[in-house]
Amino acid sequence: MTTLEEKAYAKLNLTLDVGPLREDGYHEISSVMVPITLCDTVTIHLGTGEPWQARTTDDSIPTGRKNLAYKAAKAFYAAAGADPDGLTIEIEKHIPAGGGLGGGSADAAAVLRALNRHMGCRFSGEELERIGLEVGSDVPFCVRCAPCLAEGRGERLMPVHPMPDCYYVMVRPNFSAATPELYRKLDNMRIPAHPKNREMLHALELGDLREIGCQLFNVFEYALLQDHPELFQIENALENCGALGTSMTGSGSVMFGIFENFDFAATASMSLMQVGYQTFLATNFREEV
Repeated sequence: MTTLEEKAYAKLNLTLDVGPLREDGYHEISSVMVPITLCDTVTIHLGTGEPWQARTTDDSIPTGRKNLAYKAAKAFYAAAGADPDGLTIEIEKHIPAGGGLGGGSADAAAVLRALNRHMGCRFSGEELERIGLEVGSDVPFCVRCAPCLAEGRGERLMPVHPMPDCYYVMVRPNFSAATPELYRKLDNMRIPAHPKNREMLHALELGDLREIGCQLFNVFEYALLQDHPELFQIENALENCGALGTSMTGSGSVMFGIFENFDFAATASMSLMQVGYQTFLATNFREEV
């Protein structure tokens, strides 16, 4: 039996815009995305000689065939025309489910990267991203795991300048967001403003953390804020603790703030934890060369 281990890194949407519904049933999106150090650990046992399994430390996440990591392994071996003679995936979860941090997609991407490395890099990076797209729209970005402008369904990835050093405080409200319902809300409303990706990309190019904070923008907030005013309270609390900018990631419901100073970030995390929220503190993920 062979055992592989891979980290699965969460993502944040610095900007997220949603366009009209496409003929294929997906929405056109445009988003500046970055990977962060908050991560799950994915362990894969190959050659078990037993039926495929996938299990996690979070009971709320589907196991077996419904798990995205399981689906990623199936897609990989179908593309490779190979059979591992039994496979078990174990996921130690730290990325909260249903928060917009891309945990399931990150787990799927980690499986693809680990299996590809095990098979001597059978597929190029772009080929692996295409396999990932069969599993989910965020999987190609998570496979690449580098700052990008994502367009289309999320599969068209353009590298962008990395984020300057900073700290992220993520706050999970006491509710989860149903992504399909939020897309329907956006389809039926007039969105009053949109992210300015050009300005965000310029701020990244300059390494101007304060301007990056000013350009944070996610249109999904329009679909959630009216029914969940506590999101305003979270944003205000983060800003009062020194956040240079706040926003929601993905379709929510996790809110995050960007901090230049670790002490301010730690204070914000502790303050919001003390009033009953689940909080997470992370920095930028940078792949070691």
